[in-house]
Amino acid sequence: MFLAAYKRELIRKQNRETRRSVQGEELDLFFHNIYQAHSPDEITFVCIGTDRSTGDALGPLTGSLLEGKGVGHVIGTMPYPCDADTLQQKLACIPPHQVIIAIDACLGPKAAVGHFYLFNQALNPAESVGGNLPSVGHYSVAAVVNANGPRPYTVLQMTSLHQVMNMSHMIAEAVLKAAVPGQTFHS
Repeated sequence: MFLAAYKRELIRKQNRETRRSVQGEELDLFFHNIYQAHSPDEITFVCIGTDRSTGDALGPLTGSLLEGKGVGHVIGTMPYPCDADTLQQKLACIPPHQVIIAIDACLGPKAAVGHFYLFNQALNPAESVGGNLPSVGHYSVAAVVNANGPRPYTVLQMTSLHQVMNMSHMIAEAVLKAAVPGQTFHS
């Protein structure tokens, strides 16, 4: 019994240490470091979410922005979302040599809304709403689009579209700066 409690506390402590919310400026450095380590041809963006929920549209919006700017290997756009129903099927189509950058919206503490969690590891889609989907990515970005509450699906539905669009643009701009140095993003 003591060992189980110890393990739970250790996991909580590790999560607190690795989950640091950052503002948009640090996105540039995050993507720059990825593009320094990997060529653009071996990077696949998996932009998770649906166009049927304002808060969960961040992934497909970002995917559409990236695709529209010519960034290659993008899965999950507004016309073709990568959501809970299609995620496993779309992941199975990615060649094993590809480096996956997962992008998803999430709910978090009120103070973190508008910030990003950046990871050099996979993320767990739908975690804040109790979903059970496979982990995705070698790198990941979780955008805190709203504060977590007692009814997470309702919170996602009531999330500001303006907030989601701004955060999508920030991610796409950071990717474009890293992929094509000297170029800026204009919608």
